[in-house]
Amino acid sequence: QVQLVESGGGLVQRGGSLTLSCAASKSLFSIDTMAWYRQAPGLARELVAQVTSGFNTYYADSIKGRFTISRDSAKNTMFLQMRDLKPEDTAVYYCYAETEKWGGVASTDWGRGTQVTVSS
Repeated sequence: QVQLVESGGGLVQRGGSLTLSCAASKSLFSIDTMAWYRQAPGLARELVAQVTSGFNTYYADSIKGRFTISRDSAKNTMFLQMRDLKPEDTAVYYCYAETEKWGGVASTDWGRGTQVTVSS
């Protein structure tokens, strides 16, 4: 398993920017996929963006063009750069890591989350 710690959340006005960080307890080379999820009160947790060990990326339609996911293996850290933030982006953002095993079984880990609040 891997411990994940998010940071960088806060309060920002509409149109502002924030960068979230996720520090992992082990090398990112040993993690197949890392991702950012978010969950607003009363709503289901949703995938925001992900990046694989091969540096392939995926973005949800709701944030495409505004957020950028990246990973720094030397620092064992994943980032989410957010710009042009909207009130609907308000949520707790969670770091996620997945490692595939032989036989199709995957191990997964979650961070405890960091709050992002966007005011109108």
